[in-house]
Amino acid sequence: MQPINHIVQSKEWTETKAEYGTKTLNVGDVYLTLHMIPFTPYFVAYCPKVNPFSIDWELLTATLKGQRCVAVNFDVPNVATDTTIAAEAQAIFVKRCVKSPKNTFASHTILIDLTGTEAELLARMHPKHRYNIKVAHSRGAGIRLAETIEDFNIFYQLLEETAVREHYYIRSRNYYLNIWQMLKPKSMAEIIICEHQGTPLGAWMLLFYENTMYYPYGGSAEAGARNKFFPGNLIGWEAMLLGRSRGCTVFDMWGATGDLNNTSHPWWGFTNFKLKFGGRLVKFIDSYDLILNKKIYSAFLLANNIRWKILRLIR
Repeated sequence: MQPINHIVQSKEWTETKAEYGTKTLNVGDVYLTLHMIPFTPYFVAYCPKVNPFSIDWELLTATLKGQRCVAVNFDVPNVATDTTIAAEAQAIFVKRCVKSPKNTFASHTILIDLTGTEAELLARMHPKHRYNIKVAHSRGAGIRLAETIEDFNIFYQLLEETAVREHYYIRSRNYYLNIWQMLKPKSMAEIIICEHQGTPLGAWMLLFYENTMYYPYGGSAEAGARNKFFPGNLIGWEAMLLGRSRGCTVFDMWGATGDLNNTSHPWWGFTNFKLKFGGRLVKFIDSYDLILNKKIYSAFLLANNIRWKILRLIR
């Protein structure tokens, strides 16, 4: 069994990065972004969710050395540890790379099977989720797809409010707008908005690629509105129906904690929420770095480690 091709390893996703101003590179079937190391002429390449069986190592090495690249970060390759190809995929990286000191992508996600009837999808859900969906409908919450820039602004405002409330970083407004405006015309992105009598309650951006739907970004209103209208439950259910209508068989909810017993983990709450849609927790193989210039790579790791410590202190 081969790994599923992830949307961030697509030509279309890479084009959104290039439009945003990030330097991108395509080597064979692999897509990368290049990031300059400050105060140097060197780059580090970032290659998330790669299919390890698609890498042409000789071509990749030669191309990146020509770009003054000191290392490639294969961030959370897109191979789940419970698949029959996991050991073979891991061996590909062990032979040529070293383990990365950290992941940028979450090493776990929730995958929901979208096959079967609607009744079967509902039956897989936690009873509380099914109940909350009914309550949301009965109290007049509605769902629509974003079509205008004003609709996008609703999404971004909810995303921004949630980030402030939950103390995490988000990118600039233009980053998300660029993704939506470039991928929506290709039927690869949608924003679902939940409202009650014109008042926004929640919004999710969804991505579509091959047979998979992804939920990478979303936001919600304050707790009072959430507890009355359950927008997350309603959006999640409508997203599942939308994914099925687009031919998707898998719903990848993008990120989760790997320790379901640690209720104090900052990701435990949304992981528990996602699981109750009837999904399963999946772990991916480790991240690896291909080192092309050991001396500068080591200096870069030291500086990057200091940077992340500072960011955690000021969060």
